[in-house]
Amino acid sequence: MGGSLMQSTINLLLEIFYALIGLFMAMAGIETLRDKSNKARIGTFTFWIFLAVIFAFGNLIPNYITGLMIFIIGVLALFKQIQVGKLPKINEKTAKEGAKRLGAKVFLPSIVLALVSILVAEFTPLGGQVGIGIGAMCALILAVFLTRTNEKQVYTDSQRMVRSVGAAGVLPQLLAMLGVVFTTCGVGKLTADMFSHIFPTGNHLLGVVLYCVSMALFTYIMGNAFAAFAVITAAIGIPFVIAQGGNPAVVAAIGMTSGYCGTLLTPMAANFNTLPVALLEMKDQMGVIKQQAPIAIILLIVQIGLMYFLAF
Repeated sequence: MGGSLMQSTINLLLEIFYALIGLFMAMAGIETLRDKSNKARIGTFTFWIFLAVIFAFGNLIPNYITGLMIFIIGVLALFKQIQVGKLPKINEKTAKEGAKRLGAKVFLPSIVLALVSILVAEFTPLGGQVGIGIGAMCALILAVFLTRTNEKQVYTDSQRMVRSVGAAGVLPQLLAMLGVVFTTCGVGKLTADMFSHIFPTGNHLLGVVLYCVSMALFTYIMGNAFAAFAVITAAIGIPFVIAQGGNPAVVAAIGMTSGYCGTLLTPMAANFNTLPVALLEMKDQMGVIKQQAPIAIILLIVQIGLMYFLAF
């Protein structure tokens, strides 16, 4: 009975957080509709409102309705009907004065978000997803307190940040869904059969290199290490590394980290590499990736070495 009650509480909290995300997206849609300079404001408004409905009421509407809305979103993106438009400008004078006044305190909300999330995930039965939601709420409250801002500024900055992401905001969810589809369709098994005819099993170093590099490459293609992990671990990690005596815990942990090396290199990882470009208004769309590329390659080599020496 206790376990059932706790799960119900977790589900309720998650629904609340998803509804709040939907609210932020609806705010972005409303402000987009008000933006007369955006030639694609109707399409962009539709994009944000559909996302808001999916996030806020996803469990209440039929699956085919959700699928239809996602399809329409894809069509809008195909015909370039999702545009950022004109965003509210940041008052540079106010920003500089605030940064000077706060100093290092400006990092406190980010630290609180991470710390609260970890504490909730580790020391309560609520789990990591609820922990992130609670951490985000605590960080927002602290940010409002530190900056002494008002609700109008919170609204303006929130919708500006959401709108600046644009269509890339839905990419992580779609890529994660694609990973589930790949796994369900047996892509991992087909890939394992293909590799088994090309590479011999039994060579520990070859298996580790093959697994780590494949994780990075597949993550590069999909933009999501979690989506790549299910497919590549089933196809390569298990038969070429774990079945040859590799420690499953070590292989899984380092394999996932190898995938993150691919995340640093791909524009498909929108939340990592495209979002900073949009928020910082960088002219070079690949600027973040160019800075991360040497580090990603070095880290991948390090992961290969760690897995080889620690897994066996």
